[in-house]
Amino acid sequence: MLPALLQNAGRIHHYATELLRESGGTIEIKGLWFANMDMLVTCDPANVNHILCRNFENYPKGPGFRKIFHVLGDGMINVDSELWELHRKTTTPLMNQANFRTSLERNVLQKMENGLFPVLDHYVQQGTHFDLQEIFKRMSLDITCQQFLDKDPGSLCVDPTADHPILKAIRDGSNAILYRHILPEWCWKLQKYYRIDRENKLTQADRSFDNFIYPILEERKKQLNNKTQQQPHDSSGMLTSHIETHRGKSMQFLRDTFATFILAGVDTTATALTWFFLLLAQNPQVEAKILQDILQLKQDKKVFMVEECQKLTYLHAAFCEALRLFPPVPLNHKTPMEKDILPSGHVVTSKTKIIMPFYSMGRMDTVWGEDCMEFKPERWISPDGGIKCQPSYKFPAFNAGPRTCIGRDMAFTMVKMIASTIICHYQFQLMEPHYSEVLITKSVLLEKKHGLKVKFIKRK
Repeated sequence: MLPALLQNAGRIHHYATELLRESGGTIEIKGLWFANMDMLVTCDPANVNHILCRNFENYPKGPGFRKIFHVLGDGMINVDSELWELHRKTTTPLMNQANFRTSLERNVLQKMENGLFPVLDHYVQQGTHFDLQEIFKRMSLDITCQQFLDKDPGSLCVDPTADHPILKAIRDGSNAILYRHILPEWCWKLQKYYRIDRENKLTQADRSFDNFIYPILEERKKQLNNKTQQQPHDSSGMLTSHIETHRGKSMQFLRDTFATFILAGVDTTATALTWFFLLLAQNPQVEAKILQDILQLKQDKKVFMVEECQKLTYLHAAFCEALRLFPPVPLNHKTPMEKDILPSGHVVTSKTKIIMPFYSMGRMDTVWGEDCMEFKPERWISPDGGIKCQPSYKFPAFNAGPRTCIGRDMAFTMVKMIASTIICHYQFQLMEPHYSEVLITKSVLLEKKHGLKVKFIKRK
């Protein structure tokens, strides 16, 4: 098996999909005996439901996951038990508050008016092609940092060479983390010790997060401790709320918390938007239907707000369909604490690494039908015209079970506001045919290789 895996390392998601189609959704991979790399790869919804939902307690993140994502320390996606419960009880209520949703809508609006429109209009006037994926990354970084840290890095600008340190840290970190999933632990640890290649870049990425987050935390703590400080701050915001709630926790804990928010919110949102606009370019009839719904709203404002976006059912369905085919987080991995038998009949032990490729699940005809490779938003429309709900273990774009992503509503708010506004005001075309091919970077996120080079024209 090893030669085939090495030969297809550059197209690992496609290769896994091919293997799983041939094997009925689950396959066992035997690694070298000294590498401790035996794996079970499954996209069987029954197995995913068992692992992530029904037998959740037997499949914690565990020490192996924590080692792979050490850059996130004690962040929510990296911990189990009491610490995970603490994060959920602290963060979930804050994100469900009305003022969080209001501030998110305001931050997206301001970034589009003061950042996105000037940049897009610049490229329209120049008549030049640009990388839309890079624009989405910078915009997502600015909005996420403003929302959680009350700090706009200002990365969204016309200059394509102005790379923000956090964007580089996310890019380098995601690449190294992917290889930590694949390589034996001793191998990447050896690279880390000798500061080789991607492990050295991951160390530098860790330092970049420190240099960005710690000064923000220290400044806000000073404001809160100094009662005579006149500089205003939002007492109900995420930054202040977490500092006050976790007064007994270390600065490292707060740093890990906000690093997790950034990593979870930036490239995932940008990636979702990128694949969505690629699919629109390949399926102009879908874009035409979305535009028709937008124009029927008779929107006078330049930016579509949450209330208007809620009426765009077909847009929501199209995003769900894009997430089915291109989930920003294309896989999840677990290791059971105790021996278990999966619904498929496979036996797993505490030494078995279980890989769940969500990318492959969206391409299984046994799960989604013979037309699973087609981009059809209609599959998400119910007979009464609403959105047809699918169980999360069949549609795990936001994970499934108790660890379902708490930022789901935030993600949909951002992507629908951004997409509807762009579609309303601009037409776009791909730069060259080869950029419409599905090429994926070597990253733990499903990022499009070569970006998305487009040319924009203003609608009349």
